[in-house]
Amino acid sequence: MNLKGKTILITGGGSGIGLEAAKQFMQIGAKVIITGRNQAKLDAVKKTYPALIAIQSDVGNEADAYSLFDQVRQLGGVDILYNNAGVGVPPENLGIASDLHLKGAAYEMEVNYLGVIRLNNIFMEMLKSKEESAIINTTSILSMVPSLIEATYSASKSALAFYTRSLREHLTILNANVKVFELLPPLVDTEMVADRDDKKISPAQLVKELIKGLEQDHYTIRVGASKLVYILNRFFPRLTFGLINPKKTNSTLKP
Repeated sequence: MNLKGKTILITGGGSGIGLEAAKQFMQIGAKVIITGRNQAKLDAVKKTYPALIAIQSDVGNEADAYSLFDQVRQLGGVDILYNNAGVGVPPENLGIASDLHLKGAAYEMEVNYLGVIRLNNIFMEMLKSKEESAIINTTSILSMVPSLIEATYSASKSALAFYTRSLREHLTILNANVKVFELLPPLVDTEMVADRDDKKISPAQLVKELIKGLEQDHYTIRVGASKLVYILNRFFPRLTFGLINPKKTNSTLKP
């Protein structure tokens, strides 16, 4: 896929992976629109990178999604929708059987799964009207093997993974020119996991691999440890589950 000259909408672009993606896409000649919930973050990013277009929008809010579409349409539309925004509820805030557990799961599912479907549906006709267009959905290494301390987050990403593959096939059957990519990151060094000591890759490394995969039309883009986990899980699922869930995590779980 040729990215130069494309207009790309990145959700969750005010920091972390989304902001790094915005920078690297601009470097190769793309026009970038970012969204985020935090207006102060968006203002700071806009000040540093004036070429960016920043729109405040909450992926989990239906009214925001339609407002975002209207604003993007007025700007001339987009060629690529990059569903990067995602949330994870800290495990220490959850109990296995509690109201907080259910609320956390609903929040993760609304943003990580349902919000993506909503935006894809809203922008679909716009994308189908383009000569070459794409949707990028960010799942996770945990969509292949669940984490005991991030069970509901894993479930939301697993749901998104199945939806992504189905969407790709549906669009192929319809002969639509919308390419559907799935990005499977390992643990990435962002604010969401700043307190964790596990091995992480940088957002810059992740986005570099993403762009490489897009340019080569690799519809499933596994990065770093995700490649190894994919292979190991096919032949040694119990071993792979143990690698994702070392015994030390058991102490984090609440009854």
